[in-house]
Amino acid sequence: MTVQIAIGLMIICGTIYLLVKQHESRLVLFVAGLLMATVAGEPIAAFKAFSKALTNAKVLEPIVASMGFAFVLKYTKCDQHLVHLLAKGLKGLGPVLVPGAVLVTALINTSVTSASGCSAAVGAILIPLLMRMGVHPAMAGAAVFAGTYGSPHLNPGFAQVIVVGEVAKAAPMAVIANHATPVIVTAFIVAAALGVVAYLRKEHTGYELDTMASETEFKVNFIKALVPVIPLALLLLGSMKIVPALKNLEISYAMIIGSGIAWVVTRDKAEKVSKEFFHGFGEAFGHIFGIIACSLVFVGGMEAIGLVKALVGFMKANPELAKVTGSVGPFLLGMATGSGDAAAIAFNTAVTANAHAFGLDPLNLGSTATAVASLGRTMSPIAGVTIICAGYAGVSPIELAKRNIPSAILGALFFTTMMLYLR
Repeated sequence: MTVQIAIGLMIICGTIYLLVKQHESRLVLFVAGLLMATVAGEPIAAFKAFSKALTNAKVLEPIVASMGFAFVLKYTKCDQHLVHLLAKGLKGLGPVLVPGAVLVTALINTSVTSASGCSAAVGAILIPLLMRMGVHPAMAGAAVFAGTYGSPHLNPGFAQVIVVGEVAKAAPMAVIANHATPVIVTAFIVAAALGVVAYLRKEHTGYELDTMASETEFKVNFIKALVPVIPLALLLLGSMKIVPALKNLEISYAMIIGSGIAWVVTRDKAEKVSKEFFHGFGEAFGHIFGIIACSLVFVGGMEAIGLVKALVGFMKANPELAKVTGSVGPFLLGMATGSGDAAAIAFNTAVTANAHAFGLDPLNLGSTATAVASLGRTMSPIAGVTIICAGYAGVSPIELAKRNIPSAILGALFFTTMMLYLR
C-alpha cells in the first residue's frame, strides 16, 4: 500500500465519521475530494470533476423537472387528494392495516420522490388515521417511514435512477425495467415483515387516543388524485410503445406536461404554478444535484490519489467481494448517516462504472447499491424522515427505527439476492 493510498483511506474514514455526525454532506464530500486530489498533487482534478458535473445536462434536466413537478403537486394539493383517496381504502383492511399503510406510502412515494416530502405529506394524514384505528403511535410512524424505502426507483425522474443509468450507459426506463420486479416484491416483503412485528408486539390494534380529535372530511377529487401519476403513465405508454407518438417523450417533457395538467385541473393562477415549478428547479439543483456534484468531486479525489484503481483491482481479484461491498457497504452507510444518497452516488460513480471489469452487470450492481442504501436509511434514527414521522406520532425517532430493523434487513437480503446472485 502506497503512502498516498493510506492517506486517502484515512480521509475516507474521516468523511464517513463526519457524515455520521450529520455535518453538511455536500461540504464534507467536496472538501474530502479536494484534500485527496491535493495530496496526489492534482488539486485541479477536484475542480474539473465539479465542472463536469455541472455541465451534465443529461442528468440535470430530468432531476430538476421532476422536483419542479413535485412542488406543483404540493402547491395545487393534488398530492393530498391522492393521499386521502388511498387512505380511505385503508379503513377496511383490518388485520393487514400496517402492511397496507406501508404500501400506500410506497405508492405515493413513486410520484412524490422525496422521502422527506412524501413522509410530510402522507404522515400528516396517515399517522393520525392509523392511531384512530387502534395502531400504536410508534408503529403508525414506522409504517409510513418504512414505506419510503424504494418506490421512487420506479420513477424515471428519480436522481438515483438517473445516476445508475448514467454510469451503466442505459436509459432511465431501462434501469427501471431491470429492477422493477425486485423493487415491488421487496416492498411487499418490507410491508409483511413490519406487519409481523406489529402483530408480535400487539401494536396493530387496541390503541386508544386520550382525546379523539374531530376529523374534518376531506372531499377527494378523483381527477386531481390522478394528476401525480400522469407523467409516469405517459412515459410508460411511450416506452412500451402503446402510444407511438410518446416514444421519444423525455422525462422532463412529461413532468412539464403533468404540471400543465395540474394547473388546468385545479384552475390555479398560472403565475403561481410557474413560480412553484421553478422553485422546485432551484431546490433540486441546490440539494439533490448539489450532492451529485460534490460526490463526483469526492470520486475525482479518489481517482487522483489512486484509490479507485486500487479498489477496482482488488475487486477484479476477488469478484465475490464486489457483491458484498455493493450491498453491505451502502446499507450500513445509509443506516449510519441517515441518508442513502451520498453513499450510493459515490459508490456507483467510483465502483459501478467499472462493474464489467469484475464480472458484474453495472445495472444490477448500481440498483442494488441504491436500494439497500434506502433500506438502511429506514432503520436510521437520525434520518430526516424518521424525525418527521416521529413528530407526527409523538414518539422518539429511535422507537420507529428499531421497529423497522427486521423489515429493512430482510428487504436488503432479498433485493441483493435477486439482483446479484440469481441473475
